Amino acid sequence: MYYMVKMENTIRIPPEHIGEDLNEISNTIVRDTFEGTMNKQHGLVLIAKNVERAGEGKIIHGDGAIYQDVKFDALTFKPELQEILDCIICDVVEFGAFCHIGPLDALIHKSQIMDDHIVIDVENKRIEGRQTKNSLRLGDTVRARIVTISLNEMNPRESKIGLTMRQQGMGKEEWKEKKKKKQHKEKKGTK
Repeated sequence: MYYMVKMENTIRIPPEHIGEDLNEISNTIVRDTFEGTMNKQHGLVLIAKNVERAGEGKIIHGDGAIYQDVKFDALTFKPELQEILDCIICDVVEFGAFCHIGPLDALIHKSQIMDDHIVIDVENKRIEGRQTKNSLRLGDTVRARIVTISLNEMNPRESKIGLTMRQQGMGKEEWKEKKKKKQHKEKKGTK
């Protein structure tokens, strides 16, 4: 999910910065240019650091800016298919619940929340199973698995990530405890 990767790219140093400390200017431009951007290979770039200028920059006729190749370390966030993670419910909508997974949000569609008919109360931001009475509210922490990913390079906040909680061991911790107690009672009752 979180990775530290080496990246290479070219930056444009505007002509008004010629004569200043190019290492410092390169650092600033790399952070401003790449932090918060989505890269299909590496994911969302959160932090860029340890910027090194690679070779001499080039000045293109008619522009006056320096085009500088740079190498830098980047802390990235890239969700992976089938990855299991803990996430926090941040919104309840008619079709499911949105969760924070690191710096991005993901959707648990209502069909993927639990093996029970559910009632969604959008006004009170609450989801409840009709038979199990298992409930979800804003701020609840749940365990889910990533089932779909569509990263948007142009607007990372518009990326679409789908989750499921229907498998064994998924959902809220209290649901798992409740299920264990129920199974334990059923075992005692059959003896």
